[in-house]
Amino acid sequence: MILDAWLPAAIVLSSLLPGLLIFLLREDRQLLRTGLNMLGALVKLALVGWLIWGVYEGRVFESRLTLAPGLDLVFSADALSVLFVTLSTVLWLVTTIYAIGYLEHSPNRSRFFGFFSLCVSATVGLALAGNLFTFVVFYEVLTLATYPLVAHRGTPDAIKGARVYLAYTLAGGTLLLVGAAWLHALAGPVTFTQGGMLGGLVDDHPVQLTLVFLLLLGGLGVKAALVPLHGWLPQAMVAPAPVSALLHAVAVVKAGAFGILRVVYDVYGVTVAESMGVLGLLAVLASVTIVYGSIRALSQDGLKKRLAYSTVSQVSYIALGASVFGPIATIGGVVHLVHQGIMKITLFFCAGNYAETLGVDRVSEMDGVGRRMPLTTLAFTAGALGMIGVPPAAGFVSKWYLGLGAAEAGSDWVLLILVTSSLLNAAYFFPILFRAWFREPPARWPDEHIPAARLETSAPLLWPPVVTAVLSLAAGLFAASPVSPLEWAELIARREYGL
Repeated sequence: MILDAWLPAAIVLSSLLPGLLIFLLREDRQLLRTGLNMLGALVKLALVGWLIWGVYEGRVFESRLTLAPGLDLVFSADALSVLFVTLSTVLWLVTTIYAIGYLEHSPNRSRFFGFFSLCVSATVGLALAGNLFTFVVFYEVLTLATYPLVAHRGTPDAIKGARVYLAYTLAGGTLLLVGAAWLHALAGPVTFTQGGMLGGLVDDHPVQLTLVFLLLLGGLGVKAALVPLHGWLPQAMVAPAPVSALLHAVAVVKAGAFGILRVVYDVYGVTVAESMGVLGLLAVLASVTIVYGSIRALSQDGLKKRLAYSTVSQVSYIALGASVFGPIATIGGVVHLVHQGIMKITLFFCAGNYAETLGVDRVSEMDGVGRRMPLTTLAFTAGALGMIGVPPAAGFVSKWYLGLGAAEAGSDWVLLILVTSSLLNAAYFFPILFRAWFREPPARWPDEHIPAARLETSAPLLWPPVVTAVLSLAAGLFAASPVSPLEWAELIARREYGL
């Protein structure tokens, strides 16, 4: 069907076209800008729903544009891409609502929402990429589209943070491009294929394929914030709260983690990668990052910086799942792609609410904030407990499957990493929760913008974190449901291992 051939491209265009129109709007056209934002988000959600239904029905969706011999832009749908594009689409909708409320009186809103839409278009483009060339193109577009969002406030700190972000991500993009070009020279056009497509080349080019893997891992590891390539992420916390949410839960770090999954499972193939010995290096990098990020989070008084180092740690659970050979660990890593996104976007929404409503942006200023903003703090509590891995939250499900997978593979040291990380997670989240709920509030907040009689913040800022907090709890409570992220992750694992 013609519609099946154009559906993946239409999903990308559903945010790209509104974004281009938004650039042309004057600042005072708030109603039209809001309408275009919401229209794009809702159309994308409807198209992704159609895509999910079609994939369940066994239909094939592929959009292809030939740019040159051997270089095709390809958008297609498989189980892994559908999981990531669904996450991006749902969280883009709630982030759009949040951003509209957050930036209600800010300057340069047309510029912000234009690049905001381009950023989501790039994320969806790489999620639906059917080959490595398409992935690289949209990976670079994502870098360029996100830079103005980080620099949006225009302050010296914002400009500095954006430049650090750009330097890191352009360097990572260069490594990825070199690795992709080298692999193209060895294997021809690299199509994402379940089980990988390089098995026949390993015996002929073992050293070159190992070096290519290292280049690809280096390029993707920058956005995935693997140590020592993570330095840009805490610097980028000068961005507005909707951008921070986008960076950590929907777009940039998830693009890197998703790319690692693609390379391990659908370029090399997990069996080939295991036989080459490259998964061991990935496991070490992921484990070091998990522990390092948690330790650094302990000493951060800035709330967003503490959450940033938490992201450094938590995203590497995805890479850890890919590095442990076995379907159960794969389930844990893949499902954490979704679970971490839902939990972390909740935390950043709440951090933005505290800052915008009370001027609170440091942990040491959060005494009694739960009494002043109970719904926001309940949402923050749900996200924090999920990150720690307290059952039945979504984070517990991820860690449970990672632990089972490590035991299945005989990698007992991974269990030690998981236990250590969970204890460190508790050590940097429980003091926040104790302050928020059990300390007496101050006589005056640092910069209170909304009267205390209303208790909370404005509706566009309040309900997005409440909704995502409920989703994070539901993902754990109903993990056995046939429509849960866990069920979809199990489907991906079965296919990748040929079960």
